[in-house]
Amino acid sequence: MSVTPPPAPAGRFDGLDGMRALAVALVVAYHVFPGGPFVGGFLGVDVFFVISGFLITSLLTREKDAAGRISLAGFWRRRARRLLPALVLVVVVCASIALAVGGDILTDLGRQVLGAATFSYNWLAVAAGGDYFAQTAPELFRNLWSLAVEEQFYVLWPLVLLLGVLIGRRARRFAIGRRRAGIAVVMAAAVASAVWMAVLVASASGDAAGGAGDAVTGGATGGAITRAYFGTDSHAFGLLLGAALALALPAVRASARPWVRRRATRDILLVAGSVAAAALVALALLPETATAWTFPGVLIAASALTGVVILACTWPGAVLGRALDIPPLRWIGVRSYAIYLWHWPIMVLLTASLARSGTGGADASVPWQLSVAALVFTLVAADLSLRLVETPVRRDGFRASIRGWGRALRGTAWRRAGAALGVVVTVALVAATSTAVAVAPTRSSAADAIAAGEAAVDAGTPTPGASAPAGADPAAATVSPVAPSVAATSPPIPGSQITAIGDSVMLASAPSLMATFPGISVDAKVSRSMYAAPGILSQLAADGELRPYVVIGLGTNGAISQNTLDEIVRIAGPDRAVVLVNAFAPRSWIPGVNDELRAFARQHPGVSLADWYDAISPHVDLLAGDQIHPGGAGGRIFAGAVEDGLSRADAERQQLKRLGALRELAGVLCAGACDLDNG
Repeated sequence: MSVTPPPAPAGRFDGLDGMRALAVALVVAYHVFPGGPFVGGFLGVDVFFVISGFLITSLLTREKDAAGRISLAGFWRRRARRLLPALVLVVVVCASIALAVGGDILTDLGRQVLGAATFSYNWLAVAAGGDYFAQTAPELFRNLWSLAVEEQFYVLWPLVLLLGVLIGRRARRFAIGRRRAGIAVVMAAAVASAVWMAVLVASASGDAAGGAGDAVTGGATGGAITRAYFGTDSHAFGLLLGAALALALPAVRASARPWVRRRATRDILLVAGSVAAAALVALALLPETATAWTFPGVLIAASALTGVVILACTWPGAVLGRALDIPPLRWIGVRSYAIYLWHWPIMVLLTASLARSGTGGADASVPWQLSVAALVFTLVAADLSLRLVETPVRRDGFRASIRGWGRALRGTAWRRAGAALGVVVTVALVAATSTAVAVAPTRSSAADAIAAGEAAVDAGTPTPGASAPAGADPAAATVSPVAPSVAATSPPIPGSQITAIGDSVMLASAPSLMATFPGISVDAKVSRSMYAAPGILSQLAADGELRPYVVIGLGTNGAISQNTLDEIVRIAGPDRAVVLVNAFAPRSWIPGVNDELRAFARQHPGVSLADWYDAISPHVDLLAGDQIHPGGAGGRIFAGAVEDGLSRADAERQQLKRLGALRELAGVLCAGACDLDNG
């Protein structure tokens, strides 16, 4: 995100604080209000990227024009003063609170802190196989990936500009159009970055065809999208677009051509900039897809629209910039860096606290009261951070700030007490952070449950001793899987007759499914959605491997459609029974998914429902920390729900067979009666 503070008033660009406010508002709405309308608010990060590329390049070119040189040491020192104080504060405070909360929130904290400290969070996450879209790892500092991308740009871009200056000096006699050539090169690099993201996503979509697919459209997997989205190489186009705009604008501002300062030009740009700002908001209403349409399509559109707004704000005599810099937006824009840093960890901490208190549920992604609390805490923390930490260090520097602390310890009694309290709090926060890193597990309880399921599927046998998630009540493991119903009165269906296709919930339950139905075929993958089912079923049917009973558990990862369910039933055919497993997860789409599955099962003969939601609702303590994935005891409840659904399907299938036999007998009798009449 944009981390550049407002320049001195004489060189300040109107409207950019307002644009920062818009960008951070979209990102916060996306993360803090996940059930809200801004389902594409993540594009606010790309708005920040364009602003950052524009401002940093403007500062560097101004320094070069004014002093004839670029001081790399001075530039990087100013970046450190701007970035590190708030970043360190967020990391130590939130890691300390996470230690008190405990559970999955500590997962892989050491890697996250290392990524924050070295501005390499994005690449460490990619190297660890991180999935930005998975529900199994609620990373505390996940939002720092974009800060890492920007910081890597801040390290490399001044070197590139300096190299361009040196080449320009040596080629002065061939210098016609040097600036234009430089702009063209930067734009070419931006296009290459965007194309590279599209290639990564498209190639991953091809690899995923018929496989796990994506949680929304059956496109690329979440891990592949994460590589494209987190990569500095594939997500630098917004930064480079802003840089190209900064290289081009000085010539426009200094131009003596009449059209530059005509009112008609300003009016056209006012309209264009206003429409572009409104279009950014409208674009944030579109949900993402795991295809090149979003990555990079929507992101490119957001970057281009941001460039139009910046141009309209900074054009000579423009009024849009002043309109965007109204006091409320300016207040948010000045604090946008701190707001961005604080909002995600605060949201994760509050959500984790709610989950561990046992007051959460599966009917909504986040209670609105929690979202409002997270927003209030974020704004308060950002304001205090700016006033008490960021501004003093940016103004005085690190050494002067430390010396000031030392003088306070030698000052009056009140100043000594305040400084001593600050020392104690600092030491306590550092100690708590170190402890949190030391005790942090490398995998979440959900990941452990999924790994046990993968091991069972790979081995072809249930994993012995699969246990409940950490922290679950051991006594709860003896709970009856499901209430007695059809399953209690019908003989079990042999596993050799069952094909089960599912997502990570079924994968975590695989040991129990294989123990309950020996010989069952389980095909389950992380992040798979209902949209992947038709392709998998078609392949199994073509290979002659689709069994008489088909269990589909794919409701966790997103909304479903009637057309997809119709296609599943069509492929299964009239000779197979289909069992749809409903979903349990703290996600906003779960009620709609379950209603759709229930209605579909009622309306279609040969389709029955396995009610995982009702079966697990009284036993949420048997789920992992994400309140989605079952461990050993929870897996047995899942298997029991599937068994109940299969028994219903078998009873209905037998009933349909009897009805068919009766119809056939009635037909024979009718034909016989007709023959007698004719005789």
